[in-house]
Amino acid sequence: MELAGHVLAVARDEFRRLKRQAENALAQVDDDALHRVLDPESNSLAILLRHLAGNMRSRWTDFLTSDGEKPDRDRDGEFEGTSRTRAELMAEWKDGWARLFGALDGLRDEDLTRSVTIRGESLSALEAIARQLAHYSAHVGQIVFLAKHLAGARWKTLSIARGQSANPPPYKPR
Repeated sequence: MELAGHVLAVARDEFRRLKRQAENALAQVDDDALHRVLDPESNSLAILLRHLAGNMRSRWTDFLTSDGEKPDRDRDGEFEGTSRTRAELMAEWKDGWARLFGALDGLRDEDLTRSVTIRGESLSALEAIARQLAHYSAHVGQIVFLAKHLAGARWKTLSIARGQSANPPPYKPR
């Protein structure tokens, strides 16, 4: 496999891993918990879902041909409280991921060096992918932390359980 093809495959796998991790965390909280905040300056799970979905819709729609910050995106509105149901939030979430994977699946190796624009800043497609991977990783970490807190004693670890480092679960390829 060419290096560029390998980079795209790794990016797809890492995005899938993040999506799965967030969804496994979200499955452990009840619907009411989706809207709870730890303090007035914190984001709820619902807000994090809306923000990530809005970002994905904006960044990955026409990824190679239009600015990644679409004029119809209401980024500030993504951080306002919402009364959306789990089903509504997950529909937005799934749409965002579908756009992301659709854009990645449409890329050719040579597209990684093409110039794309995000908020008027020119980046290579590879740089833009790396930026989004880092951004989503940070927010998925927030989702896992908050879901773990809200689930309390019901929480089931998403990785190696405490005290089990010597006996990790079998490796499952992506």
